[in-house]
Amino acid sequence: MEKLIIGRVDKIDFPKLNLYNIDAKIDTGAYTSAIHCSEIIVEGEKLKCTFYSKGHPNFSGKQVVFDSFSKTDVKSSNGYKENRFKIKSEVVFFNKTYKINLTLSTRDDMKFPVLIGRQFLSKKFLVDVDLHHVSFNKKQAI
Repeated sequence: MEKLIIGRVDKIDFPKLNLYNIDAKIDTGAYTSAIHCSEIIVEGEKLKCTFYSKGHPNFSGKQVVFDSFSKTDVKSSNGYKENRFKIKSEVVFFNKTYKINLTLSTRDDMKFPVLIGRQFLSKKFLVDVDLHHVSFNKKQAI
């Protein structure tokens, strides 16, 4: 399979989360992908997540309920280890839907509410750091 070339930032869709045109940083330094989640509540066997951020208007504040989730350790670039919830969802790049694992994190203080890491990028994309919004621009052309 030929790899698509993607830039260092893009705007992507998460249809199952009802999130569209979300700013994402393509981060080859990160292994896992992460998405901003402002509130996480565990009720019995369900995980309730609210995707809201005043700095990111496309994060509507709607709550999404997950029947299936897990926890995983994520190590930051400064060596700090954090245990985060992990969900499975779908993401759209170049008008194609892919399965993706996302860890949930508070990213209010970050410029990008989503980080796309190597685990997802592997075998699908090459990153050209001189480019940006490649997938989003193809979407707009349709």
